[in-house]
Amino acid sequence: MKTLEDLLSEGVSGRRVLVRADLNVPLDGDRITDDGRVRASVPTLKALVDAGARVLVAAHLGRPKGEPDPKFSLAPVAARLGELLGQDVVIGTGTADSDGSVVLLENIRFDARETSKDDAERAALADELAAKADAFVSDGFGVVHRKQASVYDVARKLPHYAGRLVLAEVEVLRKLTDDLKRPYVVVLGGAKVSDKLGVIKNLLSKVDRLLVGGGMAYTFLKAQGHEVGRSLLQEDQLEQVSGFLKEAEERGVELVLPVDVLAATEFAADASHEVVRTDAIPADREGLDIGPETRELFAGKLADAQTVFWNGPMGVFEFEAFSGGTRAVAEALVKSDAFTVVGGGDSAAAVRALGLPEDGFSHISTGGGASLEFLEGKELPGVKVLED
Repeated sequence: MKTLEDLLSEGVSGRRVLVRADLNVPLDGDRITDDGRVRASVPTLKALVDAGARVLVAAHLGRPKGEPDPKFSLAPVAARLGELLGQDVVIGTGTADSDGSVVLLENIRFDARETSKDDAERAALADELAAKADAFVSDGFGVVHRKQASVYDVARKLPHYAGRLVLAEVEVLRKLTDDLKRPYVVVLGGAKVSDKLGVIKNLLSKVDRLLVGGGMAYTFLKAQGHEVGRSLLQEDQLEQVSGFLKEAEERGVELVLPVDVLAATEFAADASHEVVRTDAIPADREGLDIGPETRELFAGKLADAQTVFWNGPMGVFEFEAFSGGTRAVAEALVKSDAFTVVGGGDSAAAVRALGLPEDGFSHISTGGGASLEFLEGKELPGVKVLED
């Protein structure tokens, strides 16, 4: 795999370089509420700018329906990126016209061909992008699991290189598979167990402990025979989850579930709630966070870990009253001597929202979906094409 360093050594002054970045940030109107992905894109872009490249950046924001939509404009991102680079970043349709300049293409998903399942349609858009550049740098790790025009197809049409972010992310993920130190503990949370079926199935043959919290835990608890009240439950996954519980026992994997939760009267920031055991959740209540005993339990199960991967919050961390479980897991990782990886998505957002030190973790991924698909054992098309 050729890298940005290879490209820089070849010389880029005056050359047109297309960079696929991941600038898919959360917005409140036109205000960026978490600029982590923008900041993560800076090292690659700054290196190219300083070397005199004419940089064209392709990125997406949200899920527009293949046509322009003002609420998904990358204009706020261009402004923030310009601040971080210390220069103007304009949104355009052409290429950068001077050495060291940066042009950000408007949301690439405004063109339906970007995400088309038709190879010819994606290739046509890739041809248009390739005509604007002399080289391609893949630096959007959050989309490398997608076979999309600006991620996969354009790399087949131009000399291609892995950016610093993608290279760093892939090296970290390989440490979770090829250079593993044990005990290896994975913490999974989030809303739906269905989102992580493949990951759980694959991990049961690799991990020493699997800690399950968040909304997905209630399907596991139900599979154990507990009533879960009005908590989030995927009844169509009960048979699958029962199979996981049995397989974990057969393999000697310690699968740890909550023993208490914060049971609320409704899904609201100010909802009345109480701590209850997981075998005594009232029929009219829903669990919105793991309880204090579970927080101590999970922290204890992380204490001797040498490798930890965490993906998914333990509760509704956006509501302060139900953020304690997520904070407890994050703080346990900060205190740990393990190699700790935060698997992007809501977990990374929670770290920043709760004001925890980012340097307290070995690595905070920018790509939750890509991280999970890698751990699921799937091939990442945007990485595979760089290796070709």
